[in-house]
Amino acid sequence: MFFRTLKIAAFLSIALVLVSCSSTNKTPITSRSKVIEHNALSGAEGTNGPILVVKIDDTPEAHPQIGLDKADVVYIEEVEGGLTRLAAVFSSEIPARIGPVRSARISDIDLLAQFGHVAFAFSGAQSKLFPVIDAADLENLGAQHESAQIYTRDSSRNAPVNMVLQAELLMSKLREQNTPIATARSLGWSFGASPTGGRAVTSVVMQWPANSYSASWSDVESRWLLNHSALPDMADSGTQLGASTLVIQLVAITASQYHDKGGGVTPFSATVGSGSGYILRDGKAFDAHWIRPNPQSGTTWTLADGSHINFAPGQIWVALTDSAPKFTYPIESASPSPTK
Repeated sequence: MFFRTLKIAAFLSIALVLVSCSSTNKTPITSRSKVIEHNALSGAEGTNGPILVVKIDDTPEAHPQIGLDKADVVYIEEVEGGLTRLAAVFSSEIPARIGPVRSARISDIDLLAQFGHVAFAFSGAQSKLFPVIDAADLENLGAQHESAQIYTRDSSRNAPVNMVLQAELLMSKLREQNTPIATARSLGWSFGASPTGGRAVTSVVMQWPANSYSASWSDVESRWLLNHSALPDMADSGTQLGASTLVIQLVAITASQYHDKGGGVTPFSATVGSGSGYILRDGKAFDAHWIRPNPQSGTTWTLADGSHINFAPGQIWVALTDSAPKFTYPIESASPSPTK
């Protein structure tokens, strides 16, 4: 009887183990690693969708600007009278509304060629510039071609800073028409850890003949918070605009053959070639060198010693200027150079 009891106990133990193993093998896997996509332009989480570039007014009357906090890259360009205008590049997210929309300039042609065949939204252009835009490798989506449902007017703003692009509606139209638009891809910069060296910087001032921007590093937000004409640069969402990586690209700015209605000469910013500049990230400024062999090439940035420099993931602002910036250093820093 004793041995019979032991045999039964042993049998039950083996049966329980087999049932347990069988149950374990049949248990479905419910947790899988989520693949996180990063936008190739900003390095931040987001899709690599079709690229929409919108020209945006940058006068004080145009602020707060609409949808600008959703851009992946923002360029500051000099225009007539020493003022500035923005070229905002969207890919990871297309906001419903973007503006105030203003006209295109000759500098846009070379600048945008590196992105491929983009959707280009603008309010208009000088008559001599239209054939150049039409011949360029971009989708001309100027207001002269689109309806009043796509380029609307904001009744709370005064002309000429009241034109607002219904961006989602425009991109939906392009999808319905199967219009081929380039998607985000690497432009020659990459993302990763900050390089060694650099110089701690608390703020920087960037100037054009009739405008200025400043940026201050925020440890709390890990980005450079922007000021426009000495006032906080706010988006209409209530967010202060800023950059995880602030690029100051020193370029040659010369008079072009184009003029505005008032006779002001349109400046041309040369973004093809090579030159110097500064990369600001993580509260530091780095002396840098840029090179872009042709309009179709991306812009590559290296440190003074020739080594590659990573950008910090997040929104990128690129200031195209021919004036050296003015840095403010922490009190303990005496050297005016951001190198080493």
